[in-house]
Amino acid sequence: MTLIDLHVHSSLSDGSDSYRKVLEVAKEKDVAVLSFVDHDITATYRPASRVAGEFGIKLIPGIEISAYDFKRNRKVHVLGYDYDLNAENIHELTKPLLRRRHAHSLRQIEQIRAFGVDVDVERIASRLGGAQTIYKQHIMEEITDAPFTSEEYQNLYRKLFKGDGPAAGDIRYIDVKDAIRAVKADGGFAVIAHPGQLDSYAMIEECVEIGIDGIEQFHPDHTAEDFERVQALADRFDLFTTGGSDYHGHFGAKVDVGIDKNLLTNLPFD
Repeated sequence: MTLIDLHVHSSLSDGSDSYRKVLEVAKEKDVAVLSFVDHDITATYRPASRVAGEFGIKLIPGIEISAYDFKRNRKVHVLGYDYDLNAENIHELTKPLLRRRHAHSLRQIEQIRAFGVDVDVERIASRLGGAQTIYKQHIMEEITDAPFTSEEYQNLYRKLFKGDGPAAGDIRYIDVKDAIRAVKADGGFAVIAHPGQLDSYAMIEECVEIGIDGIEQFHPDHTAEDFERVQALADRFDLFTTGGSDYHGHFGAKVDVGIDKNLLTNLPFD
């Protein structure tokens, strides 16, 4: 059985582990093919590919773009694979987003401080692990030692970042149509990520018209019903299916890296 994982994150975005550490974990699990889809950046591929070569792992260029369906007022994530490494169109779209996210995170830190919680931004910056942008996971790491999956962590996260929390609110995301077009313009394959997690099903037909190539089918948050819905859409629109662990190290749920490659249909790369 050949194992593949087309959805992992490193410390260059919102994962806790360096790309070398992630690749070490993948090697231990006998994963043969892997893609880092760090949020809104393509920078992971070049340095990680050298390490992947040492471990005998094939690396596919990847990215997860933070997008938005403005018609339905929903977040949607677009995965891009096997694009031209210069990725000029992707970078033009994502660089302003990264600046907005970082500025927003700095404002959130100030809002949390005003709420009475001590947050040291310099200590956060010193522990970013190569990331150029502060994410909520980095802020939470500064505030609490509780594990991500613990009730304590989740309650504190909701208290700070959800509803009427002091750091609630979000940034302006990229239009999903522009995200798909950028990936395609750079010669890549565009995939709608975890539609079951963000309820992205209603937009699939419109995304097909724009040019998506696939849908993520295997994801830790997907149910059996999600699996069937994705397969039906893939069959209807002649899309390939992808999958992965959505590994974030200790910044996310505990998951096993790698799935059976034979479970994925019509992959245009291997």
